Amino acid sequence: MSASILTIGNELVSGDVANTNASWLARRLAPLGVDVQLMAVLPDEIDAIAEFVRSEAPRVDFLLVTGGLGGTPDDLTREALAAAFRVPQEEVPEVAADLRARFTRNPEYAARWALLPRGSRPLANPLGGAPGFAIENVYVLPGLPSEMEAMFASIEEEFRRGSPIESWHRIYETYESVISASLAETGERWPNVLVGSYPSFGNGGFTVEVVLKSSDAVALAAASAWLESAIEESGGR
Repeated sequence: MSASILTIGNELVSGDVANTNASWLARRLAPLGVDVQLMAVLPDEIDAIAEFVRSEAPRVDFLLVTGGLGGTPDDLTREALAAAFRVPQEEVPEVAADLRARFTRNPEYAARWALLPRGSRPLANPLGGAPGFAIENVYVLPGLPSEMEAMFASIEEEFRRGSPIESWHRIYETYESVISASLAETGERWPNVLVGSYPSFGNGGFTVEVVLKSSDAVALAAASAWLESAIEESGGR
């Protein structure tokens, strides 16, 4: 199963806030058997978000969207998703009633969070006010990391499909050029195993982190055993 992740916010595009939501979601989806194929960041612009959702949602099994669900003028995700699916926004009565009861200081301000695209399924926000929602294969979650993580935890079993994507990691004191042929041969021998290498230079000298990933546990074990032996033969340690 495949997924794309869209995070929304002017503060993310400008670099003022680190985009931690996308990497957190990718790490949580892999054990559920879902392969993240794309991560994207967009500003709070209705047309840009709607265009992305219309083009990306049909390409994947799940599109996860985070951000823009609050009550400030730049929180436009509900409007953008309604535009993407070409449907109006409608108040969900039970959600609006709950928000009015919880936020008694300004109940009508909070009730606006219940204006969801027609056909949406509300998603409860365990740690905050604004609900998320799901419409077709698009899941919309809050941007605040604590709220996003809690909401995803409450629905993550909806994403469980097939075998989990497992990984094998090793760090070697070597150069990427020394082991590149072995990395390439691993990919050729086991095409359903993703091969990655990440060089770095620290106080201890040059190192390369090698990462293999696959939902096929047998292939991953065979590929990692072969590659480990090949790297050791080339002088890596």
